[in-house]
Amino acid sequence: MTPADARALIQERFGLDAVADAGLTVSVPRERWQDFGRFVRDDLGCRYFNWLSAVDWKDQGLEVVCRVENLEAALVVIMRTRLAAGQTACPTLTNLYRGADWMERECYDMFGVVFEGHPDLRRILLTDDWVGYPLRKDYAVDTAFAPYR
Repeated sequence: MTPADARALIQERFGLDAVADAGLTVSVPRERWQDFGRFVRDDLGCRYFNWLSAVDWKDQGLEVVCRVENLEAALVVIMRTRLAAGQTACPTLTNLYRGADWMERECYDMFGVVFEGHPDLRRILLTDDWVGYPLRKDYAVDTAFAPYR
């Protein structure tokens, strides 16, 4: 499958524009996140879950970003979903990609994104008594839980 074929299929099935840059970057509505993840895995052959993280856009909310790949076809799809300001819930991708498990836990730990349906959503890097989410822009560095101790 070529990137052009994948782009056309994404447009046809989801009505979403796939921007061609370092792969195909697609902004997916949060409510279609899992459906789109299933589509890129099953229909585009992107079975390699490369990474997942988040971006804090301050007053505009959080954005969850992940990269999946079809290694045989050299196809890269970067999925992005924007969470509204004050919203922290995003559907999990662990039921589609086993590799999403610890990356979603890290994203929860660092940004506070709650992955709905995750089988074991708990802190992975910080202690259980840690207050706040260190990679968020509103994290106060002058607390008892300073980012670097």
